[in-house]
Amino acid sequence: MERRHFINNTLLIAAGSFIGTACRMNSSPTNTDGPDAGFELDELTIEDIQKKLKEGFYSSARLTDLYLQRINNIDKKGPAINSVIEINPDAIAIAKAMDDERRKGKYRGPLHGIPVLIKDNIDTADKMMTTAGSLALNGNVATNDAFLVRQLRNAGAVLLGKTNLSEWANFRSSRSVSGWSSRGGQTRNPYVLDRSPCGSSSGSAVAVAANLCVVAVGTETDGSIACPASMNGIVGIKPTVGLVSRSGIIPISKTQDTAGPFARTVRDAAVLLSVLAGVDGNDIITLEKKGKEKVDYAASLNPDALRGKRIGIEKTFLKKHEAIDLQLSGALEQLRSKGATIIEVEFMKSQNEIGSDEFKVLLYEFKDGLDKYLSAANASVKSLQDVIRFNKQNEAKVMPYFKQEIMDSAQRKEGLQTKEYTDALRKTLNMRNVLDRIMEGHKLDALCAPATGASWCIDFINGDAWTGYGGYGPAAVAGYPSVTVPMGNVNGMPLGLSFMGKAYDEAGIIGIAYAYEQVSKNRRKPMFKKTLV
Repeated sequence: MERRHFINNTLLIAAGSFIGTACRMNSSPTNTDGPDAGFELDELTIEDIQKKLKEGFYSSARLTDLYLQRINNIDKKGPAINSVIEINPDAIAIAKAMDDERRKGKYRGPLHGIPVLIKDNIDTADKMMTTAGSLALNGNVATNDAFLVRQLRNAGAVLLGKTNLSEWANFRSSRSVSGWSSRGGQTRNPYVLDRSPCGSSSGSAVAVAANLCVVAVGTETDGSIACPASMNGIVGIKPTVGLVSRSGIIPISKTQDTAGPFARTVRDAAVLLSVLAGVDGNDIITLEKKGKEKVDYAASLNPDALRGKRIGIEKTFLKKHEAIDLQLSGALEQLRSKGATIIEVEFMKSQNEIGSDEFKVLLYEFKDGLDKYLSAANASVKSLQDVIRFNKQNEAKVMPYFKQEIMDSAQRKEGLQTKEYTDALRKTLNMRNVLDRIMEGHKLDALCAPATGASWCIDFINGDAWTGYGGYGPAAVAGYPSVTVPMGNVNGMPLGLSFMGKAYDEAGIIGIAYAYEQVSKNRRKPMFKKTLV
């Protein structure tokens, strides 16, 4: 969950873009500034690795060991980006089992033997905990895999470990620090270490950006995939709500929650999404897709997919910050150069108007969903009220920088039959009609906007400094898909462009994002700089 909407139940709009602002590290990294070099798996794609596995150049066990060494060297030592919260002790054993299958002629598909990291709010029935980064859930080892974890296992993926996140997916305080959790500490942006990685899927995005894995899984309620993808220079796909099951994921909102992939390329993200998607009887919304053919989102990617497409750009973002304006202008010219028509539209106004209603919906659904999850979990806390009590009793460890006023507000809410909730839900769901009317009225294939401004300084006193962008927001509220792709950078800090489409049009907007990626090629490796100055 990305908190940019919510202070005093209104939309939070930061005063500036905070580009070039000096920060001070809270602790000095052990490395020096400069590009990372020498890692033999650096920037490899799923296709690259599968080729090497097929040729016998690597085994999956060797591949997994190399990534584990990488995590130890880059994540835990210098520069200590701290993106991985827990290593799977069974990772090597899983990899060896996949090697045995390959030797016997069994090949499960493109993720066979590929190490994957997943966010620490996703259940795994193994030796790892599921805590949402909270000490209140310490010791919570799930009895059952989340549905998407079963999908990964069936596809032959090696679960490498779990990633750190903004505690409780950033739904605890209006002054929280993205990428910080009481269990995992602070995850850092690998481009400039005193800058925010955004959240809440901070660790998953940072791990992919820093080549700690090939692909990773995050979750989003509003921005938790798009924002970290943008600020860490990678690709993130936030699917239609209902494409990927939420069962076994610690919830915020049954209306807006979804899991989705991070990767360094659109193709790899599409491969992972194809595995994650599926119909699950334990998540009723996935039944909307029942009977429809499963899609291989990577099968028909075409660099010429922009030709003839009509794409709506949010016009209020065309002149907002001169440095970002320049990057956006260049992106639009690249889209045009490949045959797309760009139409100025306005969809953020409706998003801004319903900010307080969205927040009300999330408060109600968070309490309802979390109480249901905890009542069946193997945690000592069994309700939101128990979590609030634990946090107060352990305030020095759990709340050293910011408190839990969002949780307090949620706890005061009643059931989902309350008129305040149903009225707010009706207003937020109208976002679907708004987007449909804009797209149909202008005959658009997609909408687009800058995902975020550039990353801000990590600030444990004031919390996050949101930049006033967040073009992905309407798709999040509507439950519609978005794909965020590197758009460029300002002062070395990445920026992302988000493409949004109608419900279940993942294939369409992934195709558009892929064609843009091929003409722009904006992915740059992180430099692990200590600071900008």
